[in-house]
Amino acid sequence: MIIDLPEGVDPLMHVWGGMVPHIGVAASRYSMSVYEHTTLGLREFEAARLRIAQVNGCLFCQDWRTERDGVTVEDGFAESVTHWRTTRAFDERTRLAAEYAERYALDHEGLDPGFWCRMKAEYTDREIVELTMCLGAWLAFGRLNHVLGLDAECVLPEGLESGLGTPLPGETRPRSGEVVSG
Repeated sequence: MIIDLPEGVDPLMHVWGGMVPHIGVAASRYSMSVYEHTTLGLREFEAARLRIAQVNGCLFCQDWRTERDGVTVEDGFAESVTHWRTTRAFDERTRLAAEYAERYALDHEGLDPGFWCRMKAEYTDREIVELTMCLGAWLAFGRLNHVLGLDAECVLPEGLESGLGTPLPGETRPRSGEVVSG
């Protein structure tokens, strides 16, 4: 962990809420909004989110699975995201979400007219804007967590449920019953 923490504090809560409360709380609200207000399907949402987590190297984010109404993506989904170009597990929207996430994070200047033509054939302009805002949140906050070492130090509060229970500052939400530690 890069940041020195006082004894006995939760790393996420301290960094996000205690150290820079005006920025951290606003960032946390933005981060949580992508989960609370998305209209994207679960598979394309998770494909994009997981691809950003993989690019960022954020351990916590890679282990997280978004849950909606008791449903998460199937086992093996993360492996399919890693192989988004060749997997048979994805429809075109899901594949494009993973591709967009990767290119947004690694080569945003290379998003060419051919890509946008494929993207606009599958997504509305509103969905493209929404997905782009999600990508921005995941890229920034997952990378922050990883760079500062929060992803390896964090332990989620006991009893925090998957889905949209009590929000934590940051991008992360655990699978039901899961505790993540480094």
